[in-house]
Amino acid sequence: MYKDSSIHDYLKRYFGFDTFKGTQEDIIKNILGGRDTFVLMPTGGGKSLCYQLPAVIMDGTAIVISPLIALMKNQVDAMRNFNTTDDVAHFLNSSLTKSAITKVRQDVLGGKTKLLYVAPESLTKEENIEFLKSVNISFYAVDEAHCISEWGHDFRPEYRRIRPIIDNIGRSPIIALTATATPKVQHDIQKNLNILDADIFKSSFNRANLYYEVKAKQDAAREIIKYIKNNLGKSGIIYCLSRKKVEELAETLKVNDIKALAYHAGMDSATRSANQDKFLMEEVDVIVATIAFGMGIDKPDVRYVIHYDMPKSLEGYYQETGRAGRDGGEGRCIAYYSYDDIVKLEKFMQGKPIAEQEIGKQLLLETVSYAESSTCRRKILLHYFGEEYTQDNCEACDNCLHPKTQFEGSEYVVNVLETVLAVKEKHKADHIAKVLAGVVNSAIKSYKHHKLDTFGIDEEKDEKFWNMVIRQALIGKLLTKDIENYGLIGLTQKGRDYIEKPYSFMLNEDHDYTESEDEEANFGARTAATDEELLSILKDLRKKLAKHSGQPPYTIFQDPSLEEMAIQYPVTIEELQNITGVGAGKAQRYGNEVVEIIKNYVADKEILRPQDMVVKSVVNKSGLKVYIIQSIDRKMPLDDIAEAKGLEPEELLSEIEAIVSSGTKLNIDYYVNMAIDEDRQNDIYSFFMEEAQTGSLEEAINELGGEFEEEEIRLMRIKVLSDGN
Repeated sequence: MYKDSSIHDYLKRYFGFDTFKGTQEDIIKNILGGRDTFVLMPTGGGKSLCYQLPAVIMDGTAIVISPLIALMKNQVDAMRNFNTTDDVAHFLNSSLTKSAITKVRQDVLGGKTKLLYVAPESLTKEENIEFLKSVNISFYAVDEAHCISEWGHDFRPEYRRIRPIIDNIGRSPIIALTATATPKVQHDIQKNLNILDADIFKSSFNRANLYYEVKAKQDAAREIIKYIKNNLGKSGIIYCLSRKKVEELAETLKVNDIKALAYHAGMDSATRSANQDKFLMEEVDVIVATIAFGMGIDKPDVRYVIHYDMPKSLEGYYQETGRAGRDGGEGRCIAYYSYDDIVKLEKFMQGKPIAEQEIGKQLLLETVSYAESSTCRRKILLHYFGEEYTQDNCEACDNCLHPKTQFEGSEYVVNVLETVLAVKEKHKADHIAKVLAGVVNSAIKSYKHHKLDTFGIDEEKDEKFWNMVIRQALIGKLLTKDIENYGLIGLTQKGRDYIEKPYSFMLNEDHDYTESEDEEANFGARTAATDEELLSILKDLRKKLAKHSGQPPYTIFQDPSLEEMAIQYPVTIEELQNITGVGAGKAQRYGNEVVEIIKNYVADKEILRPQDMVVKSVVNKSGLKVYIIQSIDRKMPLDDIAEAKGLEPEELLSEIEAIVSSGTKLNIDYYVNMAIDEDRQNDIYSFFMEEAQTGSLEEAINELGGEFEEEEIRLMRIKVLSDGN
């Protein structure tokens, strides 16, 4: 048995610490006592020490099963820094040469190596199994153990084969460690590793130093650049779901003078390692990454984590935000949310087994709930991981700092609870919300739920409203969600008591992050910072230019473009081209007069220009714009162009609108003549040339929508804009 004093001596001698954090000491004593151990400890809590310290104390070699080569290298380097010799820790994975593998095996068999890090894929190789049979193994540590569970945020099939391999090599105590696990995931891990009798150590999931915020995904790249420039010198991570977006965003940051690099699984390992090292050594401030970067970084002073895309699960979100402020200092977690991104993620699941799709959809619904809810974000996260947060206001999330107006919701809650009972607690939240909202679909008809007393009980409340009530009733512990059965909703005893004796239950309305469809919102230009005097001058200039060219004013520059000029004060042709809706063509044709007026205005008024608002764009390497222009020159049907590039028809029209708005002339007469009757063409064209005030799509649809299809209006608007170029 190891004395407390000797454990503290080892802690000081090997790691330089005087005291343990949280439950570290109890966990280490449990491992030293030869017990199977399950550790649930949030990122930054000191998980690694829980197996590193007993490994150096005990006889033999600890086998650490870790999912990422980058993480192994990071931890091996850290262990070697604590010791006088490098052979105290090694890793065994596919990145090593044959001679390096031979050296690792010699050090392990020679008793020099206390920690051997092994990738799960390497552990399954017969040659490594045979080698490990000859090693004196002190214990097995399964790091990032959530990878075992199909409900976890990073499911790895190889992880589910760990226990049979351990039995083949030779049984020693097992310690499973994870920073993110719901009760369901925890049970799945213990069951798969066959350590249901393990001693369990849970730390609080609350990271008090982290600030959580969700923002509407409108002009996110511009906002991110502004944020980084206001936090120069601070380290940050930006997460994107696709490799393509990682590359694009990293390039955009670089051309805007931000020290940034990309990191994703599609890059070669040398480049990945080099980029990670540059981040760790602070040669760059920002890493733009896919989830693959998350577990491979051990940098304590990451000051912000930004999610350009919402992740597939709250486990993933929590794990990734957990990279911020690991030293206890500032950590801001900002996520950009658009429901369109969730729809795309659901599409990606198609083709997978039904059970896997069901699990994926449940995890996505939790992400949507987190994003749209106006309840304390900390309360939602901790509830998801089975922990109760009792404070009314965390004072460190956007919802608590800017609370929405509450309203009495006891009547709505009772309606939800009674509906759950009426459907015999055998349906999911979205089904219950549909019943209450009065939605009729095949499932509701087949169960005859359209005949329930609560069906469509309040005609003013939609599905979104009832989903919000269900979520807050879950957090209030009146309802429970059976994750084992794909999220079926049931009542708790507290919920049953509530029906009998309701009491005040205050509700918050959800956020509405629906993106505005009007032109102004799409340009993202008009703000309180608009210089109204300059805007008036620019509108006068536009009238003059329009009169000279015989075109309606809005075909020269649309209002949002002028408004953005009155914010950013472009004084060169190059800067003018960066204004939304102004491309090279318009800049060359009208630019000299525009920039001359703005330059004189800025000088006269002694204006300090907001340079941080000017975001340089990266040329689209996909060549989509070029492809569209060339295809239209060849008179290719628009349907064929869309299909060739995997675009929806409305997406292609948006691309064409952007091209002509920037000053490029496109002749789509061949397609317009085929798609729209001549009389209808003339009517729409006359509206734009004679009646339209702004030329915006919204204005045209409001005026013409009752008589003409939206596609007809958009096509004719493109023709008018192009004629003016």
